[in-house]
Amino acid sequence: MFERIDQVKAILNISRPLPKYTARSLREKLFLEWTYHTNAIEGNSLTIKETKVVLEGITIGGKTLCEHLEVINHRDAITYAEEIVHKEEPLSEWQIKNLHRLVLKGIDDEYAGVYRDQQVFISGAQHIPPAPFLIKGEMEQLMSWYEQAQKESLHPIVRGAMLLALFVGIHPFIDGNGRTSRLLLNLELMKDGFPPIVIKMENRLAYYEALDKAHTKKEYGDFVELVAIEAEDSLNLYLRAININP
Repeated sequence: MFERIDQVKAILNISRPLPKYTARSLREKLFLEWTYHTNAIEGNSLTIKETKVVLEGITIGGKTLCEHLEVINHRDAITYAEEIVHKEEPLSEWQIKNLHRLVLKGIDDEYAGVYRDQQVFISGAQHIPPAPFLIKGEMEQLMSWYEQAQKESLHPIVRGAMLLALFVGIHPFIDGNGRTSRLLLNLELMKDGFPPIVIKMENRLAYYEALDKAHTKKEYGDFVELVAIEAEDSLNLYLRAININP
């Protein structure tokens, strides 16, 4: 699968830079879908059309302030992730906390960008996240793993998927872990020239099952495959936009 994906990405690389307005419209399309689906997975009731309107600065009647903030905050978090990519900054705990701070801004400022001080449980999952006093050490181990993964030149899809899975397993924050983890995944992919991917709402069950399998059995294959399929889908979208049949 990775050989095919790398071939498709090589075709895209040769075709870059894409026409200005094509690149802009692709970015807007993927970032809208990313924002809609990542929030929908977490229970936000805004439709994709309503999400688009909120991003344009319009309030939707009958929807909560929190649901509006989740859209606006995710847009700002994406912008921050793009800045990290543009500046070629290495991943750090400080960046992770900043991403989370943006995700929860105005929703729960007390815990925005702050590691949790309480035990939490993941609804519907067998895996139980570590106790609060273990989080600092677990996050340090995660960053050590990440540095080693870079040295070993893990495929970006594997590295991004593993980063998401390991982060969610730690569940370092009171809330917003899912959205932050998917931001981290796409941050890693974008660093290597991949378009962002969208974990779709309709694939939520498979997404959660693959994650729980990774956490309870240390088997990450299903989750990596799920990410790889979405990565190929985004690449194919870009190629079709420039009239190349993948």
